[in-house]
Amino acid sequence: MRRLSRRKALSLVKELDAFPKVSDSYVVTSTSGGTVSLIAFSTMALLSVLEFFVYQDTWMKYEYEVDKDFSSKLRINVDITVAMRCQHVGADILDLAETMITSGGLQYEPVVFELTPKQREWQSTLHRIQNRLREEHALQEVLYKSLLKGAPTALPPREAVFMQSPDACRIHGDIYVNKVAGNLHITVGKPIHHPQGHAHIAAFVSHESYNFSHRIDRLCFGEEIPGIINPLDGTEKITYDNNQMYQYFITVVPTKLKTYKITADTHQFSVTERERVINHTAGSHGVSGIFFKYDTSSLMVTVSEQHMPLWQFLVRLCGIIGGIYSTTGETVGTEQPHPLSHCCRFSVTYLLIFKRFHLLLIHKDLSKEIKI
Repeated sequence: MRRLSRRKALSLVKELDAFPKVSDSYVVTSTSGGTVSLIAFSTMALLSVLEFFVYQDTWMKYEYEVDKDFSSKLRINVDITVAMRCQHVGADILDLAETMITSGGLQYEPVVFELTPKQREWQSTLHRIQNRLREEHALQEVLYKSLLKGAPTALPPREAVFMQSPDACRIHGDIYVNKVAGNLHITVGKPIHHPQGHAHIAAFVSHESYNFSHRIDRLCFGEEIPGIINPLDGTEKITYDNNQMYQYFITVVPTKLKTYKITADTHQFSVTERERVINHTAGSHGVSGIFFKYDTSSLMVTVSEQHMPLWQFLVRLCGIIGGIYSTTGETVGTEQPHPLSHCCRFSVTYLLIFKRFHLLLIHKDLSKEIKI
C-alpha cells in the first residue's frame, strides 16, 4: 500500500512538471537554426559586455534640503589680476550687517598683466571648456567624477622672467566671511576704517592711472577642489576707459559633494554680469572698480555618486539572456512550448487534482450512507 501511494505521489509531482523534456531522437537540427543560434549567442555576448560597462559606470544623484548651518563662516578664494599697480588698488568686503571684513588674508603681488604664449593657450582651452559647460550642463557630472585626475585648473607660472617691469597687481588668497549677503570690491586706494563705515584713500592716485581691466584666474566659495571649474574662472575684461565699473551678481548654493574619490563641503554659484562707464553728467553714478555682490541660498544640495547594485546587474543580465533565448526559440519554430502553455498546463493539472479530490469526498459520503 505504501509503495502504491508513493507511486501515486510521484505521478502527481510528475504531472506538475512545467518543463517537459524532449527526447533526442525527436530533435532535428537545421542550417537556419544554427545561423539564428550563432546570431543569438553573439547578441547575448555583445549585450552582456555592454551591460557590464553600464554596471561599472556611476551617476550623480542630487538631493535638496534646507541649509540649517547659519553660524559657520563662508570661505572665499580669490585670485584676480588687475591692470593697476598694487599701491593704487585695495580690496575688502562689506556684508549686509555693515560688517567690514579686512583683506588680511589677501596678498598683493606685482606682476605683468600680459600673458605668456603658454598661459594664453591655457586660457583659450579654459574658455572652450567654459563654453561647453554652458551648453552641456551634464558635463559638470563628468568633472565631479573625474576629480583629482585631470590637469590643475590654476594658471601655469611664467617660464621666463620678462625684462618688462610689473604693471599689474595679482590679488590672491582666501577670506572668511559671515553667511550673509555681502560685497567684495576692488577699487582705487587702500581701504581704511572709520566709525561711519569704510573708505578708500584715492586722493593721491592720478585719475589717468585708473585701469580696471582684469583677469579672474580663480574665484570660488568653500573648500577648493582640484579639477572643478567655476563659472568665472578664466574671465578676462579689457577696458580703455578710466571710469569703467564691473559688477558680478552671484548666488551661492551650499553643496556637499560625496564621490568615491573625495568628500567635501563646497559651494556652487551662478553669476550675472554688468558693466558700465561712470559718467555723472549723463546720470551714470557710482564708483569705478570691480564689484562682486554675493548672496547665499537657503537650500543646500547634496551631490552623491551612485553605483548599480550587484543584484540589479544580475537581474538585467538574466533578462537579456532569457529574452533573446525565448525570442529566437519562437522565431525558428522550436518545439519548446510557449510560456503560456506552461500556465495552461498548470491550470489543467490543478483542475484534475481538484476534481479527483472532489470525487473522493463524494465516494466517502456515499460509503457512509450505504453503511447506514
